[in-house]
Amino acid sequence: MAHDIDPSAVSWAALGWSAVFDDQLAAEDAGLDRLRIATVHRARMTAISRQGQVRLDPPPGAGTSDFAVGDWVLAEPESHRVIRRLDRKTLLRRRVEGGRMPQLIAANIDTLFIVTSCNDDLNPARLERYLALANEAGTRPVVILTKADQVADVAPYLAQVTGLQRGLEVVALNAKAPEAAGMLAPWCGAGQTVALVGSSGVGKSSLLNTLTGSEAQATGAIRESDAKGRHTTTARSLHGIAGGAWVIDTPGMRTLHISDSEAGLDHLFAEITELAPLCRFRDCTHAHEPGCAVQAGVASGALDPARVARWRKLVEENEVNTPVQTGPRGNKSTRSPGKRR
Repeated sequence: MAHDIDPSAVSWAALGWSAVFDDQLAAEDAGLDRLRIATVHRARMTAISRQGQVRLDPPPGAGTSDFAVGDWVLAEPESHRVIRRLDRKTLLRRRVEGGRMPQLIAANIDTLFIVTSCNDDLNPARLERYLALANEAGTRPVVILTKADQVADVAPYLAQVTGLQRGLEVVALNAKAPEAAGMLAPWCGAGQTVALVGSSGVGKSSLLNTLTGSEAQATGAIRESDAKGRHTTTARSLHGIAGGAWVIDTPGMRTLHISDSEAGLDHLFAEITELAPLCRFRDCTHAHEPGCAVQAGVASGALDPARVARWRKLVEENEVNTPVQTGPRGNKSTRSPGKRR
């Protein structure tokens, strides 16, 4: 649920509106309400405006799955029926097993807080998947290491994360401490929107409660046997932060398949992808061919062999999972993801 709104003190910009959306308005839109989607459920949606929170009706022929938390829509003032959705500035989405269409996670995000913890949950390979997602969406990733107060030294955990991407910003904190909000303030300015992603039990709900200054989400205990947590967030939702930003909480993701992420992977593994064009063969698999610049980088110690192996795995997964256009020009069809022959 969105934070309580004082209509006399809130501007469109304070809700996350920007020139990107101004440019999409036409003269015939003058009588429509601008609304930002706050929750999306199977059969209903809610949105916020400068006057508070309202329930939305999707336009004819559309369902709630066509919308994401954070979307901006134009709706009829009395009925709150959506007339159209505005083009998104950024969109986080993922492809789920067996799904024909990607699942929408959140829209119009400025910064993605990728939350993990200083314990056995910290998994660089999983963080790389989240980073590829953020890169492809065009949003700014920041890794948040929670439970920093529960370890003697956070340096080993920071070392596992900082090298995953050039220029990656990493913050270690106690998600329940009041000062956590101040540590994340550089990304939580007025009108900015952040989203929280990560596995269950890493402290996302605790961090959300600290940022909003309320019990926006219940928190769950961690199993000591494997440091795993229970799902406490069951739906995506938009919340106001005291400093004027907005935060979107998301349920813990058990799996995150890579698809439609070629550019995101290239940015994530830049130190590898910059070498690949220097290989002797254009179709080099970077596994055993002579004259492979990537394998030469591994041999010289410039590249981490484990990271190269993860890069190759994700590139292959992306190729398998990404739909492709086939057929002659003017009569192309989309082939669904799956094993390629």
